[in-house]
Amino acid sequence: MAEIKFDIREAYGALSESAKGWKKELNLISWNDKEPKYDLRDWSPEHEKMGKGVTMTAEELRKLRDILNGMGI
Repeated sequence: MAEIKFDIREAYGALSESAKGWKKELNLISWNDKEPKYDLRDWSPEHEKMGKGVTMTAEELRKLRDILNGMGI
C-alpha cells in the first residue's frame, strides 16, 4: 500500500477525545501535496496514526455550517 503524505496546515480544534487519547479534530490538511482541504477525523496523540474521516472544500464546509445552523441545536 502506498504511503499517504499529509501536511496539517492549520489545526482548528478538537471536538472530543477518547479514553486512549485519540482526538476527533478539524484541520486544514494538504494530502499528497494537493490543495489543502478541511478535514474531520480521529488522530492518535502524536498524529502518527489516523482514523477514517471526511474532507471538504471551503464551499462544502460553509454548506455544512448552514445546515447545522438551520437545525436549531
